[in-house]
Amino acid sequence: MTSIAPKELYQLHQQGTDIDLLDVRTPVEFREVHAQLAQNAPLDSLDPCKVMDERNGGAGDPLYLVCRSGSRASKACEKFIAAGYPNVVNVEGGTIAWEASGLPVNRGKKSISLERQVRIAAGLLVLVGAILGYFVNPYFIGLSAFVGAGLTFAGITDTCGMGMILAKMPWNQVKSEGPSCCTP
Repeated sequence: MTSIAPKELYQLHQQGTDIDLLDVRTPVEFREVHAQLAQNAPLDSLDPCKVMDERNGGAGDPLYLVCRSGSRASKACEKFIAAGYPNVVNVEGGTIAWEASGLPVNRGKKSISLERQVRIAAGLLVLVGAILGYFVNPYFIGLSAFVGAGLTFAGITDTCGMGMILAKMPWNQVKSEGPSCCTP
């Protein structure tokens, strides 16, 4: 899998190269801040074949993928490669690095990041399990153990079930406001 620094990608754009940049974060994250060149195609509903059919450039042109820090974009690159599209490039450091480099971004409505939502929900579930286990029935401690096991699994596999569930909640949905690509 190849990667490119944000400044290098932006220089290509300034030199007149057509850039297809997909941001694979959730629509809420995308709405908050994204590279001006980016279109949104959330990782959880990403269809590589559909993206390649609808993109601006030809199938032989590189497709650049970005997320918050690079992890989800790497997974998106793997999806494209597995679907037979090897010419995908991960933007190193994601939107964080893009913004830190002083490159142009679009800003929208602020929201609580999905990562923070997971920490809040997990913390509340552990706290509720401990309180109910102490005051109501010791079996409620199992709730805290279940959340702990889920967090351990998420850390090992880099896949967060709670994050996937929270991403589908109504407060994390966005009406079509900005550029998006290939979403159902």
